[in-house]
Amino acid sequence: MTLNNLRVLFIAEIGYGTASVGRWNALQRLGLDEAQCINVEEHLPLSSTLDKVRYRTQFGPKIWKFNRLVLDTVEKYRINVLLADKPLSLTPGTLRRLRSRGVFLIDLFIDNPFGPRKDPGNRLFKKALPEFDLNAVQRKVSIEAFKAHGAREVMLTLVGFDRDIHFPPPCPLTDNDRVRNVSFIGTPYDHRAEWFTALWRDGIPLDISGPRNRWEKKLAPEVMQAIFRDGLLLGKEYREALWKSKINLSFVTKSNQDEAAARSYEIAACGAFMLAERTPKHLELFKEDEEAVFFSSREECIAKIQRYLPDEAARNRIAAAGCRRAWSSGYDHDSLMKEILQKAIEIMGRSKVSSTDEAQA
Repeated sequence: MTLNNLRVLFIAEIGYGTASVGRWNALQRLGLDEAQCINVEEHLPLSSTLDKVRYRTQFGPKIWKFNRLVLDTVEKYRINVLLADKPLSLTPGTLRRLRSRGVFLIDLFIDNPFGPRKDPGNRLFKKALPEFDLNAVQRKVSIEAFKAHGAREVMLTLVGFDRDIHFPPPCPLTDNDRVRNVSFIGTPYDHRAEWFTALWRDGIPLDISGPRNRWEKKLAPEVMQAIFRDGLLLGKEYREALWKSKINLSFVTKSNQDEAAARSYEIAACGAFMLAERTPKHLELFKEDEEAVFFSSREECIAKIQRYLPDEAARNRIAAAGCRRAWSSGYDHDSLMKEILQKAIEIMGRSKVSSTDEAQA
């Protein structure tokens, strides 16, 4: 079996600026025999308090209707591979019915359903997990956690970047074009608010963007007024903010046991200078001080900012090298989707050989 023999149903929350959009677009470029998509946001919106309760419990008439839609879509398009991106609403019964029809079931779970952050909405997924033929996860700690909860086969993947969104500027930029100094675009997970408050008090020129309501809860009013700007940035606005930042900070979310940040792939792919937390994964992805710069403490972060903020030439050189690394090493969604489907083909091939051997025995 090859990629062009696959008829894939992709299930995900396809919202503007989400990584799932990039993964869906990547799937459509792979030359599959069939590629269909069910957008979870259209069928299970979070527009009311009742919807939010349903999300936490993954229970009720909308969940059953959604599962019926999945079964009908598989039958209509003769789907042979289901690829679910964070499948919170699929029941074990639905998955068993699909497997009985010969559908290969893939779970791509970029978040951490067994992590200390205890994200809501994972109740149904934990019951359904053993029904998947392949689970793709992005952190090593998830491999054992998934296996302990009955996963059949687990592979390690990356978060990746979106080729349609994360790319370098058409013409080289200089600091005359960069209106942001030391920039962070994201959410105030872990102790980031305390970290940025300390950097600001030490005189670091910060430009922080993200969901305003969440930052307002974490930052003191005078700090919020001094360092916060632009609000939530997605798509083109996010890319251009990376381009126009002299230094882009990247943190891993420790409360989610992350090993690398999605932002790290994206910053590098955009040809922007990155100053990221030093982790074994980041060191594996990028050569330190050649393709990205890293820090392990607030003091080291400040020292690196003071070293590179006035050195435009060094920042441009490192950013260009990081961009080459991201694009040449397969950190994009296209490469990752292809890798997952190739793994599925390998498993299906092994299963077919095993079935043939049993029949001949």
